[in-house]
Amino acid sequence: MAKNEAAKHKIDRRLNVNLWGRPKSPHNKRPNRPGQHGARNKKPTDFGTQLMAKQKLKGYYGNIGERQFRRYYDEAIRRRGDTSENLIGLLESRLDTLVYRMKFAATVFAARQLVNHGHVQVNGKRVNIASYLVNEGDEITLREKSRTIGAVQAASELVERDVPEYLNVDHKTFKGKYIRKPKLADVPYPVVMEPNLVVEFYSR
Repeated sequence: MAKNEAAKHKIDRRLNVNLWGRPKSPHNKRPNRPGQHGARNKKPTDFGTQLMAKQKLKGYYGNIGERQFRRYYDEAIRRRGDTSENLIGLLESRLDTLVYRMKFAATVFAARQLVNHGHVQVNGKRVNIASYLVNEGDEITLREKSRTIGAVQAASELVERDVPEYLNVDHKTFKGKYIRKPKLADVPYPVVMEPNLVVEFYSR
């Protein structure tokens, strides 16, 4: 878990935000970028603003790789409706994201690990692919033996974030249901996300 802790702290420092709203984020003590000139203020270009928006969104969902993130964008374009809303809907449908949202894990990195290690079931079948896209109405549960893991129990009791309204969760049985795909306004981001700028970045 130490590696995951270091990963999210590095992302916070690089992006100069407390990306997940964690009380132990290094941004809380050092609100500037790393490096000798980290505190220097420089007006970003349009490209820089769009790039930062993309990096924040990628980082928030566990530092998704560029190739995979681009595939989400391509799928968001293919679907009907607003591309930026479609992009958020796809990212929020990832299995590791939903495990995190349901408070079965304290961080998105821990949620990914939980899925990869085979602790999570979708509609009664074990799924160990973190990027698996869950459908509306699907049930997500932790395997019975996994429910007693200390980190899982601690995550379910976290008071720093709540389960959003587009999910239905029972922490006594560690079962949850994905009710509907959320809109941007529904997602409890601790920082401002601008998927419209991500769309502009890729459509250049």
